[in-house]
Amino acid sequence: MEHGTHAHHLPADLDAPAAVLRWRSRAIVVAAIAAVLAAIDLLISHSFDYVLRGWLMGLVLCLSVCIGGLALLMVQWVSGGKWGLLIRRPLEAMSRTLPLVFLMFLPIAIFAKRLYIWASVTDPQAALHSGIIDAMQAHAIAYKRPYLNIEGFWIRGVAYFVIFGIFAYFLNRWSLQRDTDTQHGNWYWQKRFENLSGPGLVVYSLVLTGMCVDWVMSLDPTWFSSMYGFMFIVSQGYAALALAILMVLALSQYEPVNAIFRVTEQHDLGKLLFAFVMLNIYMAFSQYLIIWSGNLPNEIRWYMDRITGGWGPVAGLDFLFHWVLPFFLLLSRDLKRNKRRLATVCCIMLFARFWDTWWLIAPNFPDERRNLHFSAGMMQYIFVPAMMTALWLAYYFTVLRSRGLVPLHDPHLPEILEPEHAHA
Repeated sequence: MEHGTHAHHLPADLDAPAAVLRWRSRAIVVAAIAAVLAAIDLLISHSFDYVLRGWLMGLVLCLSVCIGGLALLMVQWVSGGKWGLLIRRPLEAMSRTLPLVFLMFLPIAIFAKRLYIWASVTDPQAALHSGIIDAMQAHAIAYKRPYLNIEGFWIRGVAYFVIFGIFAYFLNRWSLQRDTDTQHGNWYWQKRFENLSGPGLVVYSLVLTGMCVDWVMSLDPTWFSSMYGFMFIVSQGYAALALAILMVLALSQYEPVNAIFRVTEQHDLGKLLFAFVMLNIYMAFSQYLIIWSGNLPNEIRWYMDRITGGWGPVAGLDFLFHWVLPFFLLLSRDLKRNKRRLATVCCIMLFARFWDTWWLIAPNFPDERRNLHFSAGMMQYIFVPAMMTALWLAYYFTVLRSRGLVPLHDPHLPEILEPEHAHA
């Protein structure tokens, strides 16, 4: 089978190895076990609301790696670099899981009234007099009603997926066409990808901000932050890059990825991961600093809900998992060049996203606000997201096998196929 001018450096079969099928089987088993545990917990606790809260948490986690992969793909096309050759196929596969994430969104939209107080309250003043909500919530719901309504929630939700689907479709389609194109040079394809990805990053930032406002921020209609969208943008890159690196490290044991895998590019990916760790804590601290220095009482309430009533240790561990551990570990040059250690850091970062998502979502609900407690229903924060992420991984492994893992006709391919000592 001919693969272009550099095919003699590559194995004949560029498809994902059979190991991916084993990983998919394990993911399906984990999803099934988590689903059974979630069902048993529901029978014991009789709390469907906790199932929905766990479902929202799972949706946010799956969206992070799906849309985050799409965003990193566009960043790579705009910026270039050999590191992108290694993770391009894993990122493309992440973006092609969008249909599954859309299906995960539907239960949230269908049962919005059981999650969002603005959706369940039709008359804020009547709800205020009956004690269902307080004066601040009544004012916020009434003021934001033109935006926060069920019809708008559905329309915007579908529009978000359509917009992201358009970008994912063309980036994936053109990538395959480039592999088989022998008529046009690299300049032709590079310009096409840049012309789509440049504006696409702007659109991504705006659309994702709408997503996080609709699905997470509106859980507390009194809360608003100009940094919120930026925090989610960075956190998605944080999670998607960690998963992409973890995927490449695992695939580097097999052909064809081991043919293009070099420690030099692994080190570059580790440095990029370190940059996301720094940017992530910068965004989170900037939001806190603006609110603290301005002594803004409405916004301070949001933080108090998450650091009092037992939530303080959770916030402290969030800081530890999200920044302290990966920051100090990634300072090491040797660690970034060691597969096993770098994979460990990626796992810590993915766990940090799980922990942070729980910390962001759970305290929005009245029974958990400033009141960290443990009950049978709360196990849905583990079982349901575990089921959803395992199911997402199974689908991800399926789409990963649908095309070759090495992008052909890439200008960096000749160099990355050379031994590392050739540039020493």
